Amino acid sequence: MIALSDSAFLTPEAYLELEEKSNIKHEYIDGQVYAMAGTTDIHNTIALNLALLIRNHFRGSGCRVYFADIKAKLEKRNRFYYPDIIVTCDSKDRENPTYKRFPKLIIEVLSESTEGFDRGDKFNDYQTLDSLEEYVLVNSKHQRFETFRRNEQGLWVLQTYTPDDQIFELKSINLTATFTDLYDNVELEAVTEKPELI
Repeated sequence: MIALSDSAFLTPEAYLELEEKSNIKHEYIDGQVYAMAGTTDIHNTIALNLALLIRNHFRGSGCRVYFADIKAKLEKRNRFYYPDIIVTCDSKDRENPTYKRFPKLIIEVLSESTEGFDRGDKFNDYQTLDSLEEYVLVNSKHQRFETFRRNEQGLWVLQTYTPDDQIFELKSINLTATFTDLYDNVELEAVTEKPELI
């Protein structure tokens, strides 16, 4: 994200009005807007693969999956973010066509420029969504799928999946899928092992 140097404090309403007319996407953090960087073909393909897997899983249900251009509204933190994928099963989320307030699953595909924010402050902000059951980080450099699930005590528990597992689970929506489907048409750089230090 890139802060807009000439931007003054904006109300959420003013931000939404600005965003409706803008050619580029901006995230909103407590009165300030931040331009979003574009994605790569790898990032986009992974996100699309996941969105299609989830969409096919939901056919005939009341749940919806949104890809790339729908915002998550975080009222407790006065923020609007654009997750790569947002899933909601709450009918109240059909009231607004540009943002969702009650997601049960949010997925971010990691990139070098956003990984620290996605793992840190953004995840901390997402945790204020009472409806959120699962937060997922998908690696775009190697095949790794990390899911944080809120347990009965309200604590976030990490489970990491790798190709050795062959499958991954999205427990919030009862979906099991394969790494083959997740990384279909994605060519990742070969990962070389670092030599052992003696």
